[in-house]
Amino acid sequence: MIKFFSTFEQIPILKYSVKWFLLTIPLAFMAGSMVALFLWLLDEATIIRWNNPWLLFLLPVAGITITWLYRFKGKKAEAGNNLVMDEIHKPGGGIPARMAPFILITTVVTHLFGGSAGREGTAVQIGGSMANFVAKKLKLSKDDKRILLMAGIAAGFGAVFGTPVAGTIFALEVLAIGRIKYDALLPAFLASVLADMVCTAYGIEHTHYLVGFKEQTLTGFPYFKVDILLLVKVVAAGAAFGLASYLFSELSHSIKHYANRFFKNKYLIPLVGGVIVIALTYIVGTSDYLGLGVTTQNGQGTSIVNAFSQGEIDPWGWLWKIVFTAVTLNMGFKGGEVTPLFFIGATLGNTLAVLMGAPVDLMAALGFIAVFAGATNTPLACTIMGVELFGGEHILYYAVVCFIAYYLSGHTGIYSSQKISVSKADFKHHLSENNSLKNIRELKKQQNESKS
Repeated sequence: MIKFFSTFEQIPILKYSVKWFLLTIPLAFMAGSMVALFLWLLDEATIIRWNNPWLLFLLPVAGITITWLYRFKGKKAEAGNNLVMDEIHKPGGGIPARMAPFILITTVVTHLFGGSAGREGTAVQIGGSMANFVAKKLKLSKDDKRILLMAGIAAGFGAVFGTPVAGTIFALEVLAIGRIKYDALLPAFLASVLADMVCTAYGIEHTHYLVGFKEQTLTGFPYFKVDILLLVKVVAAGAAFGLASYLFSELSHSIKHYANRFFKNKYLIPLVGGVIVIALTYIVGTSDYLGLGVTTQNGQGTSIVNAFSQGEIDPWGWLWKIVFTAVTLNMGFKGGEVTPLFFIGATLGNTLAVLMGAPVDLMAALGFIAVFAGATNTPLACTIMGVELFGGEHILYYAVVCFIAYYLSGHTGIYSSQKISVSKADFKHHLSENNSLKNIRELKKQQNESKS
């Protein structure tokens, strides 16, 4: 009997579960606490900027300060999310513990002075940095460290958006296009849920978005459980969301490439970037595209929240946000891309809803998750995020737009260290397995130069 239980496979599984539960507790506590602090500071910085609009004129100075800080004290931390992903793909020198406070402080500074940035990148770097810290202190093996780093990504993502299940899938899906790393499923889930609980325990509240649309099934067509005309509109919108993802990714990479090419003095990059953001603000005549863009100071204008309503928003707001964010994040400032992607998607969804006569709140919600799906190549995580944020009633539409956006965004994305495990189409003649998006871009550039 004793021998039977010693070989019973559920026993080692139980030991494995207990092991990772214990390992994720300190990670979740540290990541959840730092994310809570970060979100609180971000809200305070936004309020201060709203009450002191003159701070925008100091954005170039803030950018120069951020660049100086990373050049002299940041070391490898400047690589950000890509460093975390590289360390998972191929463990090397580790992730410096200073990454967490560096990215937290510099992201808050970026928002305080009006940069257009998000918060996901900061949360993921906090989670990755804390995971590396725990792994180093506990002297974990390379395999365990790799899994804990993935759990760190899940912890940061789940806590910052209040979407623990999506955070879990995101951590497993984001590393490689076309493949999910199931070996970290349990640790990532535990870390994401616990970190979200810790963050919430500090009193942090996440923005709630209401989708009030109720679908009416067509009478006379018992085999169709959806509105066919609406489904056609959703498919068309999914294509637009995918192309918007592609535009954002390509513009971001191009701005970074040319900025580093033309400005040999690296301090000129944030200086010029800050001036461009200031100039753009006066060109469009509004500050709606600064900061996160979740809400505006007076509740009016173009924002994520307003995109879910029938109110007037700029039909080109999504394009302006692409430009503002691409300049900010690729010319010396820090922060994430995801919340701006939410803004881009929600406002584009609002615009398309008006043009096509579709439900505004539903289309805003679809754009919210689909543009993110295309830019990060994580369609499953974004489908689940739709359920966590907006409810599960319209999950079919969530899946449709996320899958279409994923394919039409092409082999590009905001994370250059993301690898290609499975091509989106039959492009094996120039997309080798396990090539990173960075390598693909360089290969395409070489091919274009050879043709010219």
